[in-house]
Amino acid sequence: MGLNTKKNILLNVCPECGGSIIPLIEKGDIVCNQCGLVIGEKNVDFSHNGRRAYTNQEKSNREQTGAPISILLPDMGLSTVIDRSKINNPDLKRAAKWNTRITWQKRNLLIASTELKRISTNLNLPIYIREDAMRLYREAFKKKLLRGRSINAMVAACLYLACRRKQLPRTLQEITNEASANAKDVRRSYTTLLKEFNLKSPSTDPVSLIPRYINDLELDSEIEQLTTKILNSYKARFSISGKDPKGLCAGAIYLASKIKNKDTTQQLIVETVGITEVTLRSRYKELKNKLKITLPT
Repeated sequence: MGLNTKKNILLNVCPECGGSIIPLIEKGDIVCNQCGLVIGEKNVDFSHNGRRAYTNQEKSNREQTGAPISILLPDMGLSTVIDRSKINNPDLKRAAKWNTRITWQKRNLLIASTELKRISTNLNLPIYIREDAMRLYREAFKKKLLRGRSINAMVAACLYLACRRKQLPRTLQEITNEASANAKDVRRSYTTLLKEFNLKSPSTDPVSLIPRYINDLELDSEIEQLTTKILNSYKARFSISGKDPKGLCAGAIYLASKIKNKDTTQQLIVETVGITEVTLRSRYKELKNKLKITLPT
């Protein structure tokens, strides 16, 4: 496009006949209204001029693309819905009718995605955990691991494994409490995932649970820092393999509260953390004796 042509476009004048020029919004072309000369091709879309859209029709007119691809959707967001209201051809109507029917594979993924969204919302799980869990579920579905197992149990197991892999402090009990499946089925599905995908069960660091339970118990940062110090000292000297991370965390919190003379009852801690008083007292004594901590009198 020459300099004179650009000047004529700015002046809204055709360089050939001097007629007025208009933009063809659909094609992005600039043409003369009188002689039909195409002055510019594939230019900027003039339909989006920065004005706000207030109605659904205006919003629809401004949309240039569809929704983004999402692994959380059964069809990844790639399916097309055919509008049957304006179709007169009987063959097209039949095709549109078949288009609305759902396969059993898609129905399975739809149930799974709905359950996954429900549990994740109740537990306030971030989007990357949901996506990783859905990715695991799709792989399990492809490997036909759902035979003889419930969809809801497998969804809960995938969520738990995703939390463990991303080191998000969520316990199996928390997830099973929200899941529409019993804990035994969820544990079986979780074990199957580890075996079939050749994965090792990532261990939950009890230190990662501290901020959450400190916040739930409404304790201050001084208790949090001391609890972290107690657990780190214990981990450096003794093995925590096979021990419930919640029990260790609760025992350390109770020990730190005792050291700082905070009035935090055993009952409050066990109800918040979700363990028994026997476990709390056992871990409390273990930490206190092995680290040789003397309480203030």
